[in-house]
Amino acid sequence: MSRAFVCGCQGKALTPDERAFLRESDPFGVILFRRNVETPAQVRGLIADFRAVVGRDAAVLVDQEGGRVQRLGPPHWRAYPAAARLGALDLPLPRRADLVRRCATLLGRDLRDLGITVDCAPVLDVPAAGAHDVIGDRAFSHQADAVAQLGRAAALGLADAGVMPVIKHIPGHGRARVDSHLDLPVVDTPLDRLWDSDFKPFAANRDLPAAMTAHVVFTALDPDRPATQSAAVIRFIREAIGFGGLLVSDDLSMQALRGTLRARTEAAFAAGVDLALHCNGDLAEAEAVAGAAPALAGAALTRAERAATWRGEAGAPFDPVEASAEIEALLAIRV
Repeated sequence: MSRAFVCGCQGKALTPDERAFLRESDPFGVILFRRNVETPAQVRGLIADFRAVVGRDAAVLVDQEGGRVQRLGPPHWRAYPAAARLGALDLPLPRRADLVRRCATLLGRDLRDLGITVDCAPVLDVPAAGAHDVIGDRAFSHQADAVAQLGRAAALGLADAGVMPVIKHIPGHGRARVDSHLDLPVVDTPLDRLWDSDFKPFAANRDLPAAMTAHVVFTALDPDRPATQSAAVIRFIREAIGFGGLLVSDDLSMQALRGTLRARTEAAFAAGVDLALHCNGDLAEAEAVAGAAPALAGAALTRAERAATWRGEAGAPFDPVEASAEIEALLAIRV
């Protein structure tokens, strides 16, 4: 039985120490970054090696949103547009949603061809005036209803390609005035205003299979702890927002969080997160996360299994022969 965490690796091939760690700790999956990517053959080899070491068809994750957040890019993979480019097209919302879904399907096909099974996308955050640009053009719109519809289209497109989407960053990162990679954002916005904007896309998509938590303090819900480590916020996500899918922490090595990696991991699981995510490939940190991660069992295992097979509403037929021409047409659009 795997343990409830996802880790990174240091380079383009596993080191002997990483092999030993993976064999011993048996993580749910591994997440890839640009440091792990060179050519399609190399990525496939790294993934096959990882799965051989853990002895099963384990999950492989990546952050492939488009725009400035895509770990796979030219010359071997297509460059995809940022969410805001598609969201700003001067077209009716249903037509934009159709384009977003097809673009996500094409992106998902690129991932699935390599053996990547999970994409930490799309972003369902709603940027607010004065917020840090860490979200910025990663969001589809400044309007919550458009984010909800276009984000759902992207999730469905990934699922059409056989890739599990992970929406982020629940319950919302759009008001953060600092980058949670570097500091802890605190949002003092009243609850009714959060419901009108930040929470709306997540509530509208409560049936999606998986979500990544925000390292953000919402004082209206818990004045002391960020969502990832707050039992009150996780309960709010489950009960008020109604999200029943797999909950994955954002990267536990980010500087928004305090304390040792073991303490951070324990706090996330105590709050109710299902999977801990650790990304930077630091083996000593990963060992601390693994030591605090429980076996993936019970309700968390059920949610993980359900997420892996989620497909949502069926889309229009997608002809693989036309995929190359279609993505080129999408990328030719100018906003």
